Amino acid sequence: FKPTNQTKEKHISTGLFGYFTWNAVQHFEDIKFTSATPDDEKIPMMQYHVYRYIIAIDHFKNEITLVKNSFNDDENEDLAKIEYIIQNKNFPEYSFKTNGEEQSNLTDQGFMDIVEQMKKHIYRGDVFQIVPSRAFNQAFLGDEFNVYRCLRSINPSPYLFYFDYGNFKLFGSSPEAQITINNNVANIFPIAGTFKRTGNDEEDVALAKKLEADPKESAEHVMLVDLARNDLSRHCSGVEVKSFKEVQYYSHLIHLVSKVSGNLQDGVSAFKVVADTYPAGTLSGAPKYKAMQLIDQYEKLGRNFYAGAIGYMGFNDDFNHAIMIRTFMSKNNHLHYRA
Repeated sequence: FKPTNQTKEKHISTGLFGYFTWNAVQHFEDIKFTSATPDDEKIPMMQYHVYRYIIAIDHFKNEITLVKNSFNDDENEDLAKIEYIIQNKNFPEYSFKTNGEEQSNLTDQGFMDIVEQMKKHIYRGDVFQIVPSRAFNQAFLGDEFNVYRCLRSINPSPYLFYFDYGNFKLFGSSPEAQITINNNVANIFPIAGTFKRTGNDEEDVALAKKLEADPKESAEHVMLVDLARNDLSRHCSGVEVKSFKEVQYYSHLIHLVSKVSGNLQDGVSAFKVVADTYPAGTLSGAPKYKAMQLIDQYEKLGRNFYAGAIGYMGFNDDFNHAIMIRTFMSKNNHLHYRA
């Protein structure tokens, strides 16, 4: 595969769309996980597809761009079916409702016990930071696309996605990029330091100043910026912090966000740098390797899709993936999610 000069829209360069799960790090680093994923929740560790047609909608310009991947330069396929899909708005809608109570692999006390165990490792100096999680699932009836529509309405974020793989679906509203690579420049945007918005703009401005000055939030942020610098330095040159602790307002939260950039070294593929930086420190901890070992030891249930990455990798070595947080996996009429 290769891009052609006929692809005018740089941001819609042809490529692969898909994801890799948390467990995929076992192919990038010398680490093995022992925690299991239930058979009815298993999905492929990595899955990418080349799509013949890509319909890109620019909501700001009210423009639609159609990109076609051709396997034969002489192909001249009828586009009537694609045009019909674009023009036809008469798609059926189905209802959604939960079925029974929400389930979790841990009780509240069980999760707090894990937190206490992890804090002991921090006190001993095994890790500086670690990010535990617990799994939830909810049975449902109907069409889960309604959940995605609701999610993007109440929690709009930079990355909104809905991937339908037939026997399972991944969808979410993620605020954070795993990594972006464009023109051989790699960027990581650590998000660390979070306050809940009040709903009052003046109070939010005051809260943002308090967030910037908070020693605990600042210490966490600095730690993750350093981790991003170290990860990029493995196969990038000229690594530097382009912006530091910028306040960014989201629908319900105020975050501190930095930007760490580096230039890919000659002969280094984009995916090598992706592997260097995976998974995100914001969902694992620091040092990352030890944090992942402890997460595997104490969480027991495999993270599966959670804290993985989903998005696009171009044939031209561009890369843009979101971290799979605020994300649902739908399978066998159950929604699976973590926090």
